[in-house]
Amino acid sequence: MNNLRNSVRLIGNLGMNPESREIAADRKVVKFSIATSETHKDKQGNKIVDTQWHNITCWGKQAEIAEKYLQKGSEVAVEGKLVNRSYTDKNGVKKFSTEIVVNELLLMGKKN
Repeated sequence: MNNLRNSVRLIGNLGMNPESREIAADRKVVKFSIATSETHKDKQGNKIVDTQWHNITCWGKQAEIAEKYLQKGSEVAVEGKLVNRSYTDKNGVKKFSTEIVVNELLLMGKKN
């Protein structure tokens, strides 16, 4: 059960093209967001779509794959862990952020 601690698995579509940054000569980070949607009906029978957005961070080999093959609209499966961060913006306001740091990345959908 150890592998269940802080484990997240999602399948979704990219909402933007991945953003890549070189941290060091041999270290790259790629960030993007994916949308997951659930559909249900309300009391009146109207279809309701609930879409959640998730911030994704890839390092190493996963970053290289994401940078090379992913683009806005791509379907992807990710497995990773939740990471919560806080920081103070340039106006002195404390902000909080939750992201999924990827351990495994699976490209889905049609090949381009």
